[in-house]
Amino acid sequence: MIEQKQQEIIEEFAFFEEWMHKYEHIIELGKEMKGLTEEEKKDDLLVAGCQSKVWLKASLEENGTVKIEADSDAIITRGLVALVVSVFNHETPHEILNANIHFMNDIGLVSNLSQTRSNGLAAMVKQILLYATVFQAQQKSN
Repeated sequence: MIEQKQQEIIEEFAFFEEWMHKYEHIIELGKEMKGLTEEEKKDDLLVAGCQSKVWLKASLEENGTVKIEADSDAIITRGLVALVVSVFNHETPHEILNANIHFMNDIGLVSNLSQTRSNGLAAMVKQILLYATVFQAQQKSN
């Protein structure tokens, strides 16, 4: 399922020829994302390594998939968060941990972002992988 989601993103971004249009699309994705309430934006949900504030909240659903909610205080970063969440949300910990994540390179995201944004993007993915590791361990112990 993660592979299919990545392919959809790759096809979606192939539609845009110029990077300015891709940035606009990323911003639009951020605007469309539900986000978190002010009460949910707690310091323990902040992603370390992001220049902007990024909050990632994850929970294990009854059906064994991971529900990911997120937000950011910066408009482009919020769009990047929305992209990452769209790939991992509602997947099992096993699927998340075993996924070959390539969409960021395939759409040229990594090469067109500043170093700090690229580092922040990597930190978001790392945080989701940490959540998945914890949830997988919980599943095995139950």
